[in-house]
Formats: sequence, C-alpha cells, structure tokens
Amino acid sequence: MSVHSPLDRAPSLADVLAQRLAGDIAEGRYGPGEKLPSEQQIASSYGVSRPIVREAIGRLKHDGLITSRQGSGAFVAESGGASVFRLDVSNFTDRAEIESIIELLMAIESSATELAAQRRTEEDLSQIGTQLEAMQQAIGRGDSGVDEDVAFHQAIVDATKNPFFKDLSTFLDRRVRSFIRTARANTAKLQTGHMMAVQEEHRTIFEAIKAQDSRAAREAAEDHLKRAAARLAIYMDRS
Repeated sequence: MSVHSPLDRAPSLADVLAQRLAGDIAEGRYGPGEKLPSEQQIASSYGVSRPIVREAIGRLKHDGLITSRQGSGAFVAESGGASVFRLDVSNFTDRAEIESIIELLMAIESSATELAAQRRTEEDLSQIGTQLEAMQQAIGRGDSGVDEDVAFHQAIVDATKNPFFKDLSTFLDRRVRSFIRTARANTAKLQTGHMMAVQEEHRTIFEAIKAQDSRAAREAAEDHLKRAAARLAIYMDRS
C-alpha cells in the first residue's frame, strides 16, 4: 500500500477516511473483489486509530462499496458501485462542482413544484401560504428568513404526495440546501432589496401552485434556482 500523509485531526475523521478509501476504490487503486489492507495497515498509513478505521469501513459497507468475509477481512464489492446515494460536499470553492449540484437541485425541485401544482389540496396550499407569510414577517423583522425558506420548500415537497421526493428533499436539505440558503442570507447584506426580490420569486411559485398551473410552477422553480445560483456566485466571490 502506498504511503499517505496523515489525516488532519478533525471532528469526523471516520468520514474523511471513508471518503479517501472510497476515492481509492473509484480511481481503481483497489479493484472489484480485491482485499483491502488490514485495519492496522490502514491505521498506520493514514495516521489514525483502529477504531476510526473500523468506523470508516463500516460506513463503506453500508454504502455497498465493500464487503466483509468472516476471518478474511474487507474486500471491494464485485460490482464496484455503491448501493446508496452519498453526496458529501466539502469544497464550495469548486465552481464546476457547485454548478453540477445546482443542476441536480433544479431537476428535483422543479419536478416537485410541478407535481405540487397538480396534486396540492387546499390544506397543502394553506400550509405553503403560511410559510410564505412567515418569510415575509421574517424580512420585516430584519431576519434572513432561511428557516422559513426551508419550511416553504418542504411544504411544496409535501404537496407532491410522493414519499421518495420527501426523503430526497430531506437528504438534500441536510447536505446542500442549507449552505446555499445561508449563502443567500449573507449575500443579502450586499444587495439592496435582495430579500424582497427573493420573496417575489417565492410568491411567483406560490401563485402558480395556487392556480394549479404545473408548467408555470416548474418554470418559476427553475428561475428561482438559477437566481439562487447567481446569488451563490456572489457569495463565493466575496468569501
């Protein structure tokens, strides 16, 4: 096994190690069916403890990247692929990566908004409207409205009546959207009328859902994400 520089001490060493090992597998350093080095070898190579190695290996097992054989150790899965989707975004200075993530969000959120317009009930519409008004009140108080923003989009996803959209939206909120919305809040300090412009985008989405105009709802959601990407670019330039 090649010599690696020790990992920096950080709160999630197991996550970092799992990402490094997953990268080694993706790049072909360990092929399908190949046995991984022992826990002790990995620990020594990366400068971490064996419990950290075991935790990292456990995460890779959960992701379907490796398998274990009783008494034989850990092996790269024969398929060489993951059985679950993982999105670990740590470098928000990578423009190409951010653009790819925005594309993913746009595809998911625009489809969810389109479905919400088709399937929403009056109760759903009331909940979406409540969150829209909560954002307006937050703006009036001088707050960022980030939490209210998250609740607004979640109410739209709930209106799709699709549990898989709900699960995926929750996953993305934890991994990606929270950063983008925090960036939006920070950018608000740089632009006059910024928050009201964002709120108008939300209102356009709401009105399309209210009218049950699925095409307009999709287009409004896409426009909102495009503008969010532009706001994120401003934040990145100033960071």
